[in-house]
Parts: sequence; structure tokens; C-alpha cells
Amino acid sequence: MSNDLVGVWEVALSDGVHRIEFEHGTTTGKRVICVDGKEILRRDWMFKLVGKETFCVGGSNTKATINIDAVSGFAYEYTLEINGKSLKKYMENRSKVTSTWVLNLDGTDCRVVLEKDTMDIWCNGQKMETAGEFVEDGTETHFTLSNHDCCIKAVSSGKRRDGIIHTLLVDTMEIPECME
Repeated sequence: MSNDLVGVWEVALSDGVHRIEFEHGTTTGKRVICVDGKEILRRDWMFKLVGKETFCVGGSNTKATINIDAVSGFAYEYTLEINGKSLKKYMENRSKVTSTWVLNLDGTDCRVVLEKDTMDIWCNGQKMETAGEFVEDGTETHFTLSNHDCCIKAVSSGKRRDGIIHTLLVDTMEIPECME
């Protein structure tokens, strides 16, 4: 990256946390977007300095847009949208539709993400093979992480406002959920 770097964002998706970097050369009109250190878009000699650039992030090709707006004179504001929502709104909504746990298994850091709408489970960017079953107090979704038996239990909180509570168990030990 050059000294034209004007924006860096960290975006948590099911397949991992992605780093988006944006270069904007206001004298040359250059625009460069890098995701996780890889250049995915380059435009040189753009005469229009404001506008937007749309691209995809992550394994599920999530739509992202960087908006370039003039603030005053030669000052610019850069905002990132994910799936048409501001990054802040997207992350607020994401916390409602996913649960995330971070743990260390056999010396390896693992980030486990449950997509509540599909019940898909991801670990470090890989969609896991799962087996679901109904149990007396809810459901259990079983999967394996490096020879460890894992289970996400879904039980009703008994309160309409709180909804369903998801708990990750690794070898029968409960792992606390983390907030992203």
C-alpha cells in the first residue's frame, strides 16, 4: 500500500474477519481496493474523484461498497457499506442473526460462527459438516473440531424478548460467546 491509503475497515463475516484497505490518489484519481492484503480492484486516472466502488468480500461473495464523498474543498469522506447497509448497521444486525465463539483448541485459535437463520456453522472460514437432532428442551447441532466433539444447544429462554439461547459445548465444556 502507498501513502494514498485513506481507509481501513475490519469486517466480520461467517467465514472470518476480513481487512479492507482503500487507497485514493486525489491528484491522480487512482483507486485501489485490497481485501486481506490482495489487490482486487485498481483504477488509474479517474477524473471523477467522488463516487462509489462495489466489490465482493469473503467466501460467500458479500457485496461491499466504498462511498467517496466530497466534504469541503479537497477533503473527502470514505464510508463502507456491506449488503447495502452502513458498516455499523450491518454489524448491529449481524449480532442478531449470528453467534460467535473464540477458543483455543490444541494450540490453534478457532472462531466458530453460527448463522441462526440457516443453522450453518463455520470454523475459521470453513463450513462445517453438522448433524442436528431434536432433544427434550430444544435442539442440538453436533460437529467435530480437530477430534473434539462439539455441540451447539438451542433452548428457549422462556422470554419472548430474549428468544432462543445458543450455547457451544466442546467436549461437554461450555464456551462463552464473544461479542464482535
